[in-house]
Amino acid sequence: MLFSVHELEQRRIEFNEEFSPGDIDFGGDLRQRELLQASGRAELIHEHRGHSHVVEDIRIVGRFATSIEVLCARCLEPVAHAVSREFDLLYRPTGVDRRGDEVSIHQAETEISYYEGEGVLLEDVLREQVLLALPIRTVCREDCKGLCPKCGANRNGAECQCGDTGEDQRWAALKSRKNPGE
Repeated sequence: MLFSVHELEQRRIEFNEEFSPGDIDFGGDLRQRELLQASGRAELIHEHRGHSHVVEDIRIVGRFATSIEVLCARCLEPVAHAVSREFDLLYRPTGVDRRGDEVSIHQAETEISYYEGEGVLLEDVLREQVLLALPIRTVCREDCKGLCPKCGANRNGAECQCGDTGEDQRWAALKSRKNPGE
């Protein structure tokens, strides 16, 4: 669903959309498990900057809810996360804030995103908001043992037969340089 500047000049747009798994690409490590339900509104805000300079910002206010499957950072087993969030976002046309030199920005300016072309796609907004709602690092459980670094077996199911030698052979060449007489 595109929130175009042209259409928003005419009226505010209310939305209540459902996205099936696969409708939005979240990347290779994530999988949407159930419908993503999103509702809210989009409107055009005219920001006056001087006599005749007007910037047309798009404001999108809404909420979403879904379930996302993420891989455990230790053992790579899938972990389900129920995610929901309310958002109030402001999108400004790319380039209108461009300045010649480096300048500091205010806290409020860090909350602004930018759009190119005709407007903003709801799918892009939701992709960003879902990714922001997920934890940075996911583990299936606190005591997850992870994968064996030698054979790749999941240590949560059963111990592998590799045994733990205590040293990583990838560092062997450096170890011989440290102790050349041994």
